[in-house]
Amino acid sequence: MPSQKDVAAESAAPMIPEQRRELILRQLRKQHVLSVHQLMEMFDCSHMTVRRDIALLEQEGLAYSVTGGVRIASQLHSEPSHQVKAVVELPQKQAMAKLAARLLLADMTIYLDAGTSTLEIVPYIKLLSGMTVVTNDFGVVQALMDAPHVTVIHTGGQLDHSNHSCVGGLAVATLRQVVTDIAFISTSSWDQRRGITTPSALKVEVKQVAMQSASQVVLVASSSKYGTFSMYKIAGLEQFDVIISDDALAPAAADGIRKQGVELMLPSDPQPA
Repeated sequence: MPSQKDVAAESAAPMIPEQRRELILRQLRKQHVLSVHQLMEMFDCSHMTVRRDIALLEQEGLAYSVTGGVRIASQLHSEPSHQVKAVVELPQKQAMAKLAARLLLADMTIYLDAGTSTLEIVPYIKLLSGMTVVTNDFGVVQALMDAPHVTVIHTGGQLDHSNHSCVGGLAVATLRQVVTDIAFISTSSWDQRRGITTPSALKVEVKQVAMQSASQVVLVASSSKYGTFSMYKIAGLEQFDVIISDDALAPAAADGIRKQGVELMLPSDPQPA
């Protein structure tokens, strides 16, 4: 593996910014994470120059900023269990659910994808009349047991024990029979280049058919999952009408998403009058 000196020698000659960023990517593919200080030494450049390079790479979905440095996209091989996901990032999930509630109107038919982020939307649905919820998530069904004014349709299908939901062909067959106003889709991994992905092949068609059956498709995904990818692709980010995330999403990443023509909603955004 080339040392920092090797890289410095390679970059000793004057280079344009695009060449420097290509060298940064080359090193990231080998080392996965680099600090700002390392990059300043490698290229004999300022902190501001390195930060500008990182921001541009992030805006293009090629690399992702971390505290004190930058990393390459990382692969997710398996999802955390429902029990683990239920207790992490609760304030962020609640903030995203509050944004999702802006899209809700009475008498809608809503698809809630399995996930602890989409589960937080349920209290806002309960406040409205004439609502129908279609879901593959048992937690959503349980949360609506005390809401007889909400019509609930569970997809059925093969039980995913770890995530307390149903997947597979039977769930897909149910979703092909319904038409929804909004599909709120969750994901365990997402980035600008690959879109949303999953380590579970059984989830792919469920999410895809739910998206195809909806008039409006909304991704609800925390920033902590951004910059990761899994084996199976579900959809590109451009296939969503709206993406809802939290305020920890890097500004450069947010700019890159918006440049794809997708509406991005963050809790810190000015609220509509």
